[in-house]
Amino acid sequence: MDQHILYDEVLVNGSKTALTLSADGILQWYDHQNVLQCLSVEKEVLGVSIVGQQIIIRSFIETEGGGFCFGSSTRNLVRKSFVFEPLLEDSRLNLCEKIQGYVDSLGRPKKLFVFVNPFGGRRSASKVFTDDVKPILDDANIEYTLQETKYQLHAKEVSHTLDLSKYDGIICVSGDGILVEVVNGLLEREDWEAALKMAIGVIPAGTGNGMIKSLLDSVGQPCTAAYAMLATIRGHKRSLDVATIWQGETKFFSVLMLAWGLIADVDIESEQYRWMGSARMDFYGLQRIIRLRKYNGCISFVPAPGFEDVGEASNLGVESISMEPPISQQHGYHGPKVDLGNSIWRKVNGPFISIWLHNVPWGAENTMAAPNAKFDDGYLDLIVMRDCPKLALISLMSEMSNGHYVKSPHVLYIKVKAVVLEPGSRTSDSTKEGIIDSDGEVLARGKGTYKCHLKSLMVYDKLKIVVDQGLATLFTPI
Repeated sequence: MDQHILYDEVLVNGSKTALTLSADGILQWYDHQNVLQCLSVEKEVLGVSIVGQQIIIRSFIETEGGGFCFGSSTRNLVRKSFVFEPLLEDSRLNLCEKIQGYVDSLGRPKKLFVFVNPFGGRRSASKVFTDDVKPILDDANIEYTLQETKYQLHAKEVSHTLDLSKYDGIICVSGDGILVEVVNGLLEREDWEAALKMAIGVIPAGTGNGMIKSLLDSVGQPCTAAYAMLATIRGHKRSLDVATIWQGETKFFSVLMLAWGLIADVDIESEQYRWMGSARMDFYGLQRIIRLRKYNGCISFVPAPGFEDVGEASNLGVESISMEPPISQQHGYHGPKVDLGNSIWRKVNGPFISIWLHNVPWGAENTMAAPNAKFDDGYLDLIVMRDCPKLALISLMSEMSNGHYVKSPHVLYIKVKAVVLEPGSRTSDSTKEGIIDSDGEVLARGKGTYKCHLKSLMVYDKLKIVVDQGLATLFTPI
C-alpha cells in the first residue's frame, strides 16, 4: 500500500469499496456493480468538497458523442460528480485533504479575473459564461472577479490598472478582440515585464476565435468552451510572440495577424452584412473576388533562415533602417530592441492581391491562415498573393479551411523576423487606397475606403513590424 497516497474504505451507492489515490494521481474504486472506476486527478478532477457525511468529487469526463462530423465521431467534455461516504468520521476530512492536496500540488489557478464581452460577434458571451464558465469555476473551487466590458478598449483600460497580485490569471470570454486589448493593456503598464507573466485564457464566444482554435487544435481538441475552460483550469502555460507595429511614435501590439488587401477588405467591409452571421465573409469574399482589387506597394522583410533567396535584394539593409520604435514619455514596453544591423533584407514589389502576416496557425475557427506558424518561434508567417486568376482564387479561398492554399504556386509563404510595409493605391484607380487591419482593429484607412471618414490609429503609409519572441503568456491545453 506504500504506493498509495490515500487508501480508505467508503460506501458508493451503499456498497463498500476501497478508495485509493496513487502517487501518480489516479483515483480508483469499485462501483456498486463491482466495476473498477478510475479518475486522473490531473486530467479529469476539477475539485473536491465535503457535503454533510459525503465527499463529492467533481470532474470533467471526455466522451465520444453520438454524432459524426466530417467522418469522425464528435468529442465532448461532460461534468460528472462522484459521491463517496467514508465509513469513519475521521476519514472524511483526511480523504478530502489528501485529494485536495494533490490538486493543489498541480499549480492550478485559485483566483481568476474574468472579462465577458456581451457585445462580441455572436453576442453569446454572457450565456457562455453562465452555462459553461461559471459552473466549472464553481466545481474547481476557483474564486473569480467578473467584469463585463462596456465599450471598446474597456478591457485594455482595466488591464492597465488591475491589481495583478490578487489573481493567478485572466480569462477572456469573447472572440480574439478582448485578448488583444488585455495584452496591449499589460504592455502599457509600468510593471509590464512582471505583468506579462500573468497567464491569459481565452473562452470562444466571438466571431473569430483564432487564438483558442490554434491552441486546442495543436493537441487535437475541438474548439469548445468546455475544452478551453479545462485548459485554463489545469493551469499549464506557454509563451506567445508579440509583434510591435509602429508608425512614428504610434504603436500597436499584435498577437494574431496583420492584413492588407483582399483579406483586410473582406474582414472589415463585410461588417455591413453582419446580419448574415458568419456567412457574411463568404458572401462578401465572393463579391471582392469577382470585382478583384489589386494594390500597388512594396513589402521588405528580414527572412528567417532558409528563406534568404525569396524576393529580391532590398537596400534597407544598406540604409540601416532603424527597426527600434521610438521611446515615448509613457510608461510601459517600448517595443523590441532587435539588432538587425547585419541582417539580409529582401523585398517583393506589387501589385498585390493580398498580404497577410500571421502569428498563430488559425485566423478564425474555419480559417487556417498559416499552417506552419508557431506560438513562440520568434517569427511571423508572411503570406503574399500577387497575381491569381479569379477561378483559381475562389478555389484557394475554399482551401483556407485546411491551410492547403499555401501550397499554391500563386501563394508565397515564408517566415520573417521584421517587416516594412509600404502600402499604395489601387491599380485601377490611383485616387483609392486600402485598409490595414491588425487583430480585428483597423490600423489605417486609405482614401476612398469603407468608412474612410473615421479616424484610425495610424495613417495609410509606411509601417514597421518586429516580433518579440515569447513575450506574453497563455493558458494552454498541455
